[in-house]
Amino acid sequence: MPRRDLREKVYSSLRRDLISGAISSTERLGEERLAELYGVSRTPVREALARLQADGLVTRDDAGLHAYRPRLSDLPDLYELRSTLEARGITRSTSQSVDRASLSNLLDTWNGLRDDPPGTTDDLVSLDENFHVTLLAASGNPALTEALCTVNAKVRPVRILGGLDAAAVVSAIDQHIDIVERVLAGTLDSALELLLAHIDSSRDRVVARAQQAAALAGAVRI
Repeated sequence: MPRRDLREKVYSSLRRDLISGAISSTERLGEERLAELYGVSRTPVREALARLQADGLVTRDDAGLHAYRPRLSDLPDLYELRSTLEARGITRSTSQSVDRASLSNLLDTWNGLRDDPPGTTDDLVSLDENFHVTLLAASGNPALTEALCTVNAKVRPVRILGGLDAAAVVSAIDQHIDIVERVLAGTLDSALELLLAHIDSSRDRVVARAQQAAALAGAVRI
């Protein structure tokens, strides 16, 4: 494989594993181990890590390189970006442009969750991320969707903190169903209003979890 193609392959694979959560935010990103994981030399891994630092998905501290872990002060800005991206998706979702088949499948999935709700925080976060990415992707702008995936990866380490509240899970399922039903019905103003309220509520819960974790750890960075 040409060197340029190899660099791109390693970069894409590592970026995918960071965004998907396959590589934990607590895991040190050692060149030797990653080279073994991807079956390459350390040079393309080193180059990929440098690019991912520039992307903001990898950071360096005294312990070395690791996946980005949000500071408490970062969270409002990340959620503001998330709201901006997802709001643009709603405004693009006219009856002529939206992927109705994708949204109908999404609606079926979340209706099914009423009878079989997620059992762990990890499951709920994964399902929620998939919902919002699918909703945005249905509006037809891959660049917006890719940007949302990056935001999700940055916020995920905090979102998975804590346990599940059964009432909150039921409420979240109902909100997701309501949002996608409104988009399919073409009532985009009310869909947007509900979506933004839903994101704001998520932000408040995540910030509260981050504050609790910081207090327990005796530090602001989590």
